[in-house]
Formats: sequence, C-alpha cells, structure tokens
Amino acid sequence: MKIAAEQIALSYGKQRILKDVSIKAQEKEFVGIIGPNGSGKSTLLKCIYRVLKPDQGCVYLGREELLHMPYRESAKKMAVVAQHNYYNFEFSVREVVLMGRTPHKKTLERDNAGDYQIVDEALETVGMTAFAERSFSTLSGGEQQRVILARALAQQTECLILDEPTNHLDITHQLQLMKLVKQLGVTVISAIHDLNIAASFCDRIYALKEGQIVGAGTPEEVLTREFIREIYQVETEIVRDSGGKTHILFL
Repeated sequence: MKIAAEQIALSYGKQRILKDVSIKAQEKEFVGIIGPNGSGKSTLLKCIYRVLKPDQGCVYLGREELLHMPYRESAKKMAVVAQHNYYNFEFSVREVVLMGRTPHKKTLERDNAGDYQIVDEALETVGMTAFAERSFSTLSGGEQQRVILARALAQQTECLILDEPTNHLDITHQLQLMKLVKQLGVTVISAIHDLNIAASFCDRIYALKEGQIVGAGTPEEVLTREFIREIYQVETEIVRDSGGKTHILFL
C-alpha cells in the first residue's frame, strides 16, 4: 500500500515546524527521513499516523485520504513504532503485544486462540518470547522497543511507521531490527538518526532541515560529502564496501 503526505504544514503558535512538506512511499518501499535534531522528522511522522492534525495538507493511505478514515480502519492498515512508550498501568509483555490485535476486534470481543498464536509468533520474531510474562515497565529501553515492534507485527498491517526505531538498541539489535523490518515486505516510512543505517536499509531518503525537504533520492544520491556537510556541518568520507553499499566515515 502506498503512503503519501502532500503539502503538510504545521505550526506551534507563531513557530512554523513543517513548511509544505511532501513525501511518498511506494508499495513495499522502505523510505527513510533524515535530518538534524529539531528538523521536524517526528512531527511529520505524527501527522502521518494521526497524533497531530496538520494545519494544511493531506495524508493518503492508498487512494483514500487518512482524515476521512475511521481510526479502526487506518489501524488495520498502518502500525506505528514510536520513540517513547509509557503505560499508566502494569502490563505484561504479552498484554502489550496483544494490544496490536485491538483494531481487528469488535467491541468487547475477547482475545482468542488465533490472537495468542499471532502474539507468540511476533514475540518469537523479535526474540522476546522468554519475557512474555515480565512487566513491560521492568524492561530496558532496548527490550521495550523490541516489544513495541512485536505489537506492530501483531497488528498485521500493510504499512509501518517507525520513529527512530534503533534508539536504545545496541548494534546487534539495531541490525537485527532493521533487517527484520526490511524483510517484512510492507511499506515503511522511518525517521532515522544513524546515516549508515539509512544508507544500508533505505530504498529512498528524504532529508529535512528546519521543517523543509532539502533533499530526496536514493541513499547514493543524497548521502554525499557535500550534502552531509551542508545539513550536519560535519566532514565525512564516503566509501563503498565489496557489495557496493555506501558507508559514511565521520572525520
């Protein structure tokens, strides 16, 4: 399923956070959003997954405008892995992942054997089966992030929105998570802090700075020495490995 955000603008008071931003992700494409802190990456994603309502512009899932879709219907098509996840009650890991089944349930419908099987498979996929009965609040940040990904997998959607998903993860789990997401065969839009992660896993990249799109293209087209210097004010060396993948060395 395609995702498109067209001419998105949003302000907090007199401060314009997003300025006519347009991005799109084709079916099963992995699109990364990069940019320095405060550039508007998370704000743009929140407009896409309906936490924020933009002042102008539209978001489309397929051919349907998101604003006109019931929340339950959009949740059947798009799952989210946010940066921060807090719960006011003590939920077990399994209970948190079961929340991913909510869009597929009727009012007051109980979880069934099929739901539990989907949850167990999601936990196994992210390597958290042994933590199923643990309280979510007792987990490390990295462990919590893997549980939230399992919740998104249990939602069984065609689209996935990730807001800096490798935060709190060590390098092993960063690579495992990104490889897993890449292999899902769904449409992905992800804010990414690590440029080497973006270079390795994204099909296409959009660069944001001060709420505007300042670059777009493949990782090879966007992640050049000159462009990185312009956006981040750092010097780099760009190298290619034996497989042709781009790697960025910060000098």
